[in-house]
Amino acid sequence: MFDEVKDKFRDECGVFGIYLNKTVYPDEAARNSFYGLYALQHRGQESCGLAISNGEHILLRKGMGLVSDVINQEVIEDLPGHLAIGHVRYSTAGYGGIVNTQPLVIQYLQGSMALAYNGSITNARQLRHRLAEGGAVFQTTSDAEIVALLLARYAKDCLENALAKTMVDIEGALAMVIMTETKLIGVRDPWGIRPLCIGELNGDYILASESSALDTIGARLVRDVEPGEIVAIDRNGLRSMQTVKPQGKAHCIFEYIYFARPDSTIDGINVTYARRELGKQLARECPVEADIVISVPDSGTSAALGYAEHSGIPFQQGLLKNRYVGRTFIQPTQQMREMGVRLKLNPIREIVEGKRVIMVDDSIVRGTTSRNIVNLLRRAGASEVHMMVSSPPTKHPCYYGIDTSSREELIANRMTPAQICQYIGADSLYHISEQGMYEALGGNGNIFCTACFTGSYPVKIS
Repeated sequence: MFDEVKDKFRDECGVFGIYLNKTVYPDEAARNSFYGLYALQHRGQESCGLAISNGEHILLRKGMGLVSDVINQEVIEDLPGHLAIGHVRYSTAGYGGIVNTQPLVIQYLQGSMALAYNGSITNARQLRHRLAEGGAVFQTTSDAEIVALLLARYAKDCLENALAKTMVDIEGALAMVIMTETKLIGVRDPWGIRPLCIGELNGDYILASESSALDTIGARLVRDVEPGEIVAIDRNGLRSMQTVKPQGKAHCIFEYIYFARPDSTIDGINVTYARRELGKQLARECPVEADIVISVPDSGTSAALGYAEHSGIPFQQGLLKNRYVGRTFIQPTQQMREMGVRLKLNPIREIVEGKRVIMVDDSIVRGTTSRNIVNLLRRAGASEVHMMVSSPPTKHPCYYGIDTSSREELIANRMTPAQICQYIGADSLYHISEQGMYEALGGNGNIFCTACFTGSYPVKIS
């Protein structure tokens, strides 16, 4: 079976939270959350949910599918309140379904609590066993439930103090929003691996995985939540406390290469700017004589523009993306594999025929899609196809909330660049160097998690 989606890394979640002191319309928090989640849809397309508080009760709506499938006008009107958190999810195989859809709502000593989570707890198995020994009963297989049960155990303290204690217990990467009937809280792991930012709208505060969600509702970006920081928002405004002392910074570098929307700014770096700089650096390191530069849309486009800008080779739209196709499962014959790729991408013959083509993409995971796209370009008449990749070879899986192929499935783990080039059928294949990647992103490689390239994991894997 051919699954084109698995030929890319996938971020598993996006989170959003909003606290409104004053509301013009009863459903204003729900409506803003809908648009915020819509802007984060690229971070998860399998399920979504929205929890709303009216100051006394928490209401929940969640389901399988896209934001527009689950949250419509009727649902929004049925969710009055001034405080909301939302979640979009992409699950790994075997862990989907409505039971793991978030936000997760629980009843605890102090009342009700809703939680939406992005990341992965690397010591989850040990924590789950410890909680089970203490009598905990689990309803899901989600790490979010582990966090909720730990919070409930420390609930004699205020929620911020309970969260601070919970952050001592857990290891891994996370960005999380939590809501009670009257309060919104956000927290980020001590390394800052998963992103979370703070926005402001007419004096009110928003929390979101990416700044693009803030732009969508007309809010301005205030700053990113710092690694290991807890921010609490209520009628008195925003306050902050530091939890586990950061041991350094390890922002996920794949946010800039592929995951995040191009219009987002994460930890002070604009994603479009970063990708263009990666493309320019790729052109410095890997010059090739060619007639045109094209991209594998959309994630490779900014890097392709940067490559074209530095090299002086004109950029052309050589591949057209069909934006109305979701996941495709195609039987493994060569003819059907090509058809599956054509559902997603189709070469423009008039652009590539007879041309020496440089094709820029953000990464190669299994190599299947790259191979089929090169074949399509050949059939469309390209005389040469040179593949440029704006990231180093991905040799190691991620354990911090990213759905990656197993190490054995990662083509760069079992083939040399020359062998990969032969496998995908390109005339040449070049990856940006690790040092060149750091230079393109500001020169300081110590602030990024690059475990998928180097195998050096900032947080231990239990």
